[in-house]
Amino acid sequence: MPRFSSVAVVDGGGAVLLQERDEHPVLDPERWGFPGGGVESGETHEQAAYRELAEETGIVLEAGLRLVESFRVFHEATGTTDEVCLYAVRCDLADDDIVVGEGRRIVFVDAGRARTLDLTTSAALALPRFLDSDLYQEMCR
Repeated sequence: MPRFSSVAVVDGGGAVLLQERDEHPVLDPERWGFPGGGVESGETHEQAAYRELAEETGIVLEAGLRLVESFRVFHEATGTTDEVCLYAVRCDLADDDIVVGEGRRIVFVDAGRARTLDLTTSAALALPRFLDSDLYQEMCR
């Protein structure tokens, strides 16, 4: 079963860092989702989350990620049911602090607006649950 890790980065105002994917990915092109990607052989979900966050955004963390949830999602494009782990972290950063390593752009999006975007399959499942969670509320304080 393919494995993926994603990271919800929350800024001091409660905005969530989201990536607008370009037309190139097999999974969910031109949709919005969390920074993240595939878990490599010999790697844990958590290790992949730190690596993918650094590769896609330039945010290098040694610790601090908190597991939000693990879930499975069916990706029609590949015909696979994939395991996804979503992590979260609070970082006092702004759009100018982000390096776009993949996708069209990666920006902090207000929580209300984030709910209205054309989301990736996994983000459509996880984002609303995360925004409604106690962990998100804690990160906004």
